Amino acid sequence: MTLQNNIFSGLFVGQNLITIQHVDSTNNFLKDLLSNSKPVSEGTVIMADSQYAGRGQQQNRWHSEPGKNLTFSILLKPVFLPVQQQFDLTRAISLAIINALEPFLGSKLKIKWPNDIYYGDGKLGGILIENLLQGSLIKNSVIGIGLNINQEHFPPEAANAVSVKQILHRDYDLKLILSEICKNVEIAYLQLRSGHYDVVRKAYLSRLYWLNEVKIFKVKDRLFEGKIVAVRDHGPLVVDDGHTTSEYNQKEIEFLNK
Repeated sequence: MTLQNNIFSGLFVGQNLITIQHVDSTNNFLKDLLSNSKPVSEGTVIMADSQYAGRGQQQNRWHSEPGKNLTFSILLKPVFLPVQQQFDLTRAISLAIINALEPFLGSKLKIKWPNDIYYGDGKLGGILIENLLQGSLIKNSVIGIGLNINQEHFPPEAANAVSVKQILHRDYDLKLILSEICKNVEIAYLQLRSGHYDVVRKAYLSRLYWLNEVKIFKVKDRLFEGKIVAVRDHGPLVVDDGHTTSEYNQKEIEFLNK
C-alpha cells in the first residue's frame, strides 16, 4: 500500500491518494478504513491495480485486467444532502466522469440511466455508490468507479464492453485520467453543496443515453417501444410509450440495445 499526497490540483478530492496492488474491492477497503477509529479525510481516493471482486449494481461482476484500467473509490461526506435527494450525488458523479473524458472522447459519451458510462452502444464504465447513513443524514458516501482504459480484450460475458484504447488506439496514463476525474468530481460536488441542484439535474438529463429516442424496452416479460422523456428528482426513469408515461426504478426496466 502506498500513500501519496498532493498530486492532484483540486482542493480536497485526490489530495489523499492511497494506491494498492491487489484488493477484493476498493469500496470494501475504504469502508474498512472508515470502520477504524482513525478519521479518514473527505476526498480520500483508494486506487487499485487490480480488484478480484469488483462489482457493479445488484452484484454484477466488473471485469478488469490488472494494471490496464481505473478501479478506484472516493470518500465524500455529503451531510448537506437529504437522504431523499441522494440520486443527485449519482447525477453529479456521472457528469463528472463525462466532463473529464469528453475532451478526448467527444460527444458520443453518454450516461445510461442510472449511472453507467457509455460510448455509443458500448459500456465504458460504471459507478457504485454506497451511502452510509446516520439518522436522516448521509454521513459518508463511498463512490466506486470502474472505467475501461487500456484493456483490449474482454470476456464474452462482457459483450458490450469498450475501452478508451479500443476507441482511440493508444494507451493513456491512468493517473492523468484519474486526476481529471477527481477535479471534475470536486466541481460537480461543490455545485451540489452550493444548492445548484437544477444545474446538475439539467446537465445530467442532457447527457442521457436514448433521451427522446424511440427504442425497445423490456418490463417484466413485456417488450414495448418507448422513449425516455425525464428522470424524476429522486431518480426514477420516465418513459413514454406513446399512450402513457410511466416511472421505473432501477432493475424494473431493461434497455434492449442488442
